[in-house]
Amino acid sequence: MRDFFVALGFFTRLPVPAWVGHSDEGLRRAPLYWPLIGLLVGLIGAATTELAALRLPVSLALLLGIAATLLVTGALHEDGLADSADGFGGGWDKAQVLAIMKDSRIGSYGVLALGLALLTKFNALLEIDAAYEPPGLACALVAGHAVSRMAALWPLLALDYVRPDDPAARSAAVAARPGGPALALPLLCGLAPCLLLPGVETLIALGAVAATAFAATAYFRRRLGGYSGDCLGATQQLCELAFYLGLLCSST
Repeated sequence: MRDFFVALGFFTRLPVPAWVGHSDEGLRRAPLYWPLIGLLVGLIGAATTELAALRLPVSLALLLGIAATLLVTGALHEDGLADSADGFGGGWDKAQVLAIMKDSRIGSYGVLALGLALLTKFNALLEIDAAYEPPGLACALVAGHAVSRMAALWPLLALDYVRPDDPAARSAAVAARPGGPALALPLLCGLAPCLLLPGVETLIALGAVAATAFAATAYFRRRLGGYSGDCLGATQQLCELAFYLGLLCSST
């Protein structure tokens, strides 16, 4: 239970009990709880959207739901996407890419990537609401947040961490590879919400998520020879978008 709260405090802005404290060992096991935390974030976003839709047009309700997930996570993964876009877009070699990623300022590549990602997410979810019977939108939000965090484990499992000796890297403690039976929890939490959605569309969406995670991992290997925390955040964001777009491929 303590490890879950450590992960919750690391990956979200939600309050955790004072007795949890700080634990490097807990942070090393934090990836195991990413999909479970994704479930929680997705539930918050879905609940906000559904409650707001009682009084507001669905487009505005959806904006509030997305905003709620950003507030809950502190836009942690969106920040990783923006940093990755700046680094890979502006850097020519590994050292330059990592240096740009570490810069707290956002560049043009980051602005474009973040803007396009949010616009794509909003429009895809709006289309899902139109294509699926209620509570299809809510189920898609929950499943998307959970399964994308499960997919974000793949670079961590397949690659080495590129900044193991950098004490300033926030994700340095989250560089241990989970394996074996420990993966049962993230697999269960990542895949279980998908059972709430139609079978064929969900299989297409899961295929899109897998392809995106594998492609991102191959790209990180080629450009960096490993992964950084920003790479994991970017993978989560891209896989979430892939899931929503996959749900739309045969929904009509």
